[in-house]
Amino acid sequence: MTGMLDLVSTTAGPRLLLVEDDPALSSMLAEILGGEGYAVSVARDGQAGLHLGLVQEWDVLVIDRGLPAVEGVALVGRLRGRGVTAPALLLTARGTVADKVEGLDAGAQDYLVKPFDVEELLARLRALLRPMASSRAELPVGGRFLVVGEGRVTGGGDDVQLSRRESLLLETFAASPKRVFPREELLARAFDNADTLGAVDTYVYYLRRKLGKTVIDTVHGIGYRLGSG
Repeated sequence: MTGMLDLVSTTAGPRLLLVEDDPALSSMLAEILGGEGYAVSVARDGQAGLHLGLVQEWDVLVIDRGLPAVEGVALVGRLRGRGVTAPALLLTARGTVADKVEGLDAGAQDYLVKPFDVEELLARLRALLRPMASSRAELPVGGRFLVVGEGRVTGGGDDVQLSRRESLLLETFAASPKRVFPREELLARAFDNADTLGAVDTYVYYLRRKLGKTVIDTVHGIGYRLGSG
């Protein structure tokens, strides 16, 4: 696919999708953001950004407004329409009030006008991620703990990183450990009804693959519940 991603960083930090068609700017930002601990991937046009936004999990999106293939505001709108809830920051050369309103109405959380100071970008990204960090709590998962807001399971010498959907799904189970959840309810809670019921089964499989087969029990004819871990 033209404009497909360049994987820049595979750290365990916040997963950031940068959609920017300017090669020099995208390379510079990817290097800086990677150095700040972000796991950065870059898409070179709006179509590639849409694809990556839908098939992978992200903690934050940085999207240029003036993209080829799919314009930035339209890209945000399409992602929101498909259930992608990661906070989005729009980069733009246009700074009128009308432009900002259009971007925010499409589903972006913030707007930064070019040229911008990198320190301001970093501060705005920290602010977008702060609600996730401030909700930090620990829920028991067998003999380990799910760190809510950080998307990781820790304990017993292990520290396993989860995707956003994996974390939301496991959080649902861990918050009510004795309850059996129908697949329909899990779809609504962890997937915003954006997928089919098969997505629930897929992510249960992902959790079992990362944390062990007994982390989630199947209750045949009903759904799933938290297992022994």
